[in-house]
Amino acid sequence: MSDPLSGYTGTVRDLLEKLDARIGCRIRLTVKGNMIVEGLLMPKHEFSAEDTIIIKLDNGYNIGISIARIEKVELVECRERVAPRIEELKPSGRPVVKILGCGGTIASKVEYETGAVKPAMSPAELLEIIPELKEFASYDVEVLFNILSEDMTPKHWVAIAEAVYKAIRSGVDGVVITHGTDTMSYTASALAFSLQNLPMPVVLVGAQRSSDRPSTDAATNLIGAVITTLQAPFGEVVVAMHGTPSDTEILVHRGVKVRKMHSSRRDAFQSINDLPLAKVDTLKKELKVINSRIIPRSKSADDVRAVIGFDERVALVKAYPGFQPEIIDFLVDRKFHGIVIEGTGLGHIGNYVIDSIKRAIEEGIAVVMTTQTLFGRVNMNVYTTGRKLLAIGVIPGEDMLPETAYVKLSWVLAQTRDLKDVRRMILTNYVNEINPVHTPYLYPSWPH
Repeated sequence: MSDPLSGYTGTVRDLLEKLDARIGCRIRLTVKGNMIVEGLLMPKHEFSAEDTIIIKLDNGYNIGISIARIEKVELVECRERVAPRIEELKPSGRPVVKILGCGGTIASKVEYETGAVKPAMSPAELLEIIPELKEFASYDVEVLFNILSEDMTPKHWVAIAEAVYKAIRSGVDGVVITHGTDTMSYTASALAFSLQNLPMPVVLVGAQRSSDRPSTDAATNLIGAVITTLQAPFGEVVVAMHGTPSDTEILVHRGVKVRKMHSSRRDAFQSINDLPLAKVDTLKKELKVINSRIIPRSKSADDVRAVIGFDERVALVKAYPGFQPEIIDFLVDRKFHGIVIEGTGLGHIGNYVIDSIKRAIEEGIAVVMTTQTLFGRVNMNVYTTGRKLLAIGVIPGEDMLPETAYVKLSWVLAQTRDLKDVRRMILTNYVNEINPVHTPYLYPSWPH
């Protein structure tokens, strides 16, 4: 950090400079009421109050204290932060796991004044604070970009897929991708279609709580991801996240069958229309396969099939009462190439929208129907509306999640715009994105 007192100005900065304090130094504050507060001096962001000092307490939380309440400031000690040496991350004679950093909460810190989360940590820093990782492998760390997941685009999917392909072909023993949780399922689907015949699991992992908080799930999730990429017998793109609110179990979900189902719980991810592939006992450090429908590892890195590319002129729209047909007309007029509809029930949208959808298909735009119920599959032969949609050329999305169908259509359209070929490819089951057999056990209310 170039500024040793980043964010501090005015009287507060003058006070800290007189103490020869800098970011990361340990300071002790005597606060009115004879209260002593001690911790590490933290930087301030642009929205911080000018008259506050921010410190990280020993319990991991940050607090801001107004200078008006502080009676005395003492410098306890300043230590130089020593970054882990590369050779410490790569001891010889051990499996090598490639960690690709793509940002998200797992690589972020909280701005405690605003509650916002901003990218702040690299994978190397994660390794530094999770020493348990050293018992499993050596690590080759690369930061592709450090963004929040809402900023992900298909161009980022391409960059990640190319980096994963390069890593696999280089001979690594595992690949882990740190990623924001909000759009992780989109990226997982993109990688699953782009890279097939994998010789190892490619594991996406994130965190619901930032890594500088005491309640963080980053460490447990990352350990589970490393165990998965090294131990699992399948060669699939997966998501490894907490299976319960506690730190005892990580569930490994198929990347094309997983969705984030809660905004903040640590066990936010669930498999939809499928069972998780495996679970990791974080106490025993062991992985157990719990789904018989897996894609085995290929025998060699030479077997990897890479078809990387996405058509960005694809839209995902949700059906609702009063849906405006002009939305479809707009997409047609703007020369979009594909539309995925998150329809109601068995795959429907208002009859008054059918003419606009018909026009889209006549203009060469592929239209795929999924269901917003998530669980279950579309069946457009049951009701009149569904049969009308099938008759004009709408492609049923089977039991694919809307986001999986969106990514798949984008991937297909990058290869062909011929509607017959698009239909064939959408209905082809490439990486178990379509589950042909549903049992009651796939529905969460059924006793397991």
